[in-house]
Amino acid sequence: MPPPLALASLPTPLAAPAEPVTTAGDTQLVIAALLGIAAVVVLIAWAKVHPFLSLILGAAVLGVTASVAPDKMITSFTGGVGSTVGGVGLLIALGAMIGGLLAESGGADGIVNRIVGRVSGSALPWAMAGVAALIGLPLFFEVGVVLLVPIVLLVSMRTDVPLMKIGIPALAGLSVLHGLVPPHPGPLVAISSLNADLGLTLGLGLLVAIPTVIISGPVFGSIIARYVPATAPLSLLPTRRAGGTAGRAGRDTTGPRDADVDGDLLTDDDLVSPGAERPGAPVDDSGTETARRTPAFWPAVITVLLPVALMLLRAIGELTLDEGTAGRKALDIVGTPIVALLAGVILAMFTLGYQAGFSRSQVSSVLGGSLPPIAGILLIVAAGGGFKQVLVDAGVGDLVADAAKDASLSPLLLGWLVAVGIRVATGSATVATITAAGIVAPLAATLDRPGVALLALAIGCGSLFFSHVNDAGFWLVKEYFGLTVGQTIKSWSVMETIISVVGFLGVLLLNLLL
Repeated sequence: MPPPLALASLPTPLAAPAEPVTTAGDTQLVIAALLGIAAVVVLIAWAKVHPFLSLILGAAVLGVTASVAPDKMITSFTGGVGSTVGGVGLLIALGAMIGGLLAESGGADGIVNRIVGRVSGSALPWAMAGVAALIGLPLFFEVGVVLLVPIVLLVSMRTDVPLMKIGIPALAGLSVLHGLVPPHPGPLVAISSLNADLGLTLGLGLLVAIPTVIISGPVFGSIIARYVPATAPLSLLPTRRAGGTAGRAGRDTTGPRDADVDGDLLTDDDLVSPGAERPGAPVDDSGTETARRTPAFWPAVITVLLPVALMLLRAIGELTLDEGTAGRKALDIVGTPIVALLAGVILAMFTLGYQAGFSRSQVSSVLGGSLPPIAGILLIVAAGGGFKQVLVDAGVGDLVADAAKDASLSPLLLGWLVAVGIRVATGSATVATITAAGIVAPLAATLDRPGVALLALAIGCGSLFFSHVNDAGFWLVKEYFGLTVGQTIKSWSVMETIISVVGFLGVLLLNLLL
């Protein structure tokens, strides 16, 4: 069977120029790569420069040190930016739209309440891990934390189950999905840089994610709860007052802007109709007040899982159907990442938006409002693509590939180690994924189709290793759970390390079996 199209909707990463962009020797290229990466690390970790600018400046340091002509350096960098944004950026934006509707409609709350309300105290940690993994599919980690933490705090208070015993499984479910499963930015960048097959990587990523979530979530949570006696911060407990609904992070949502619809992503004009009896209630496009409804459980779940299911069906079709058949062509189209996510957005408009009583203008406002928060992520990903392309075009990637061959070092181990080093130094999982994928990209040519997918997952695992004080997620968890720095390291940082190590062991096991 001919090799399947990898990431059908994504442009293939730019090939190295026909003529070398530099005549630098091997030693000079090694020094250039080290200085370029060091520049990124120092600028982010010490100078506190935004990763977007740090990656641009790091690419410049790399190019100058490698004696790359300025015009060729600019061409290489901008080409990498365009290739990355054209492929990954569209998918991140569509995923953010699904996540925005899931959050604003109350669909995420409905999923959480439905599952948590039907399990006993001893099963709560497992339920929270499953819920977090489910709603973590379309949501960025930070958004998932904001949605889940108030529920976790309230459940812990009502059931007398230790906070860490419930909180760690929820954080594990979100973190594992964020690092290993598309359409999150890190996995998408790794897949694009390595030219891996998205459907296969998605399927293998889910296989790795399940045991990783179990071990780092319910199992570790039950252990660490004995040593970290966290108490739910009262200021963050969700409250419900007459005439209003519970809001995120314990806000009083009784006000005119938040009475029935979380107004973070909706404008005042969308939420308030002149003369409406209940300020903030959903209104239709003619200004008539409409009833707010919580999206049904199963439609919300189906909406979340639709893009994943379509991409998995495409991967199954590649394995079971002959190329050129009508069924194979149909699955290739509907399982193309951009088509699958677009289908998810359209379905979400009806099952999450209109079903919740939103008008057309409100749905449009939610979709549009979900894009500004990801602008920074898109810029970092784009700059990372440019940095990666300078590495490739200068010949650093080939040099690393040759060295790995001579040292008999496994590409999976090399990808994991590089990602671990950059993650610990910069605190950014996305930067670690981008840089590691660029460095080991030439090694992908030596691997078969499953091997390339596993290399992408190995990099994703490495990018989650030991989150500490230079990671925004560290402080987010510390404040939401009312922990000290030491308690956060014992719980959150150790949990992230367990995810990285267990996930990588799962990747190595799959490598032996495939």
